[in-house]
Amino acid sequence: MPETQGPESLPGILAEIVAAKRSEVEALGSRADALERSLDTAAPPRDFLGALRRPGSVSLIAECKRRSPGAGDIRPDLDPAVLTSSYAAAGASALSVLTDAAFFGGSLDDLRAAAGAGLPILRKDFTLDTLQLFEARGAGADAVLLIVRILDDDTLARLHTAATALGMSVLVDVHDAHELERALRIDADLVGINNRDLATFTTEIETTLRLLAGVPDDVVIVSESGIRTRQDVERLGAAGVDAILVGESLLAAPDPGAAAAELAGVPARSRG
Repeated sequence: MPETQGPESLPGILAEIVAAKRSEVEALGSRADALERSLDTAAPPRDFLGALRRPGSVSLIAECKRRSPGAGDIRPDLDPAVLTSSYAAAGASALSVLTDAAFFGGSLDDLRAAAGAGLPILRKDFTLDTLQLFEARGAGADAVLLIVRILDDDTLARLHTAATALGMSVLVDVHDAHELERALRIDADLVGINNRDLATFTTEIETTLRLLAGVPDDVVIVSESGIRTRQDVERLGAAGVDAILVGESLLAAPDPGAAAAELAGVPARSRG
């Protein structure tokens, strides 16, 4: 069994998601050998972290997802290949693909389809176990998400080390100062500050602005969730944010590619 905080200590929908994910991880055990073998034929990982290092501008990670527990259906009929190609044409630096089926309507097939866009891809899911890392890398993911809130310190460190050993970048997701401290203790070089409180699914960009001062200058910072307008990105760029991860506002737009173009290439100041 993966070591996490346990559903009993997590709030609401997050507890449900983690409990469901534990069951999925148990089922992966029967495929462990095949998952490890899939690493041998996977394309070499692309440099997700490096793609976000664009001095002078805020990099855009554009997301592919059909629905979410907080928003319901967003774009249930999306074509991941067409969508992500439009993101690439709009100037996105990297992609995020939701692969959770039960709560977000995604799959690893979405991730595979997105590979044609030619950008580094983050597998966005609820990672609890090394087998999920093998699964992600075997499917072509270049980066994975580790959510501090759902992992204990030992598991967080172990998964971070294992993902790095597979050549993947690791986006370590935090929401408050304590979680940020835990992320920095494992020497995370890519930290996502989640503006959404996973307990209530409310968002406020001020979360990023509050935590930014506690992040070393050499750590790449991604502001996640609640980013809707170019003015939002300008505000974050002026504070020294390196990148943004945007999903719902792009996917709810009539033309997601045009919406992505509006958020790409915003100037950023250096924190160094």
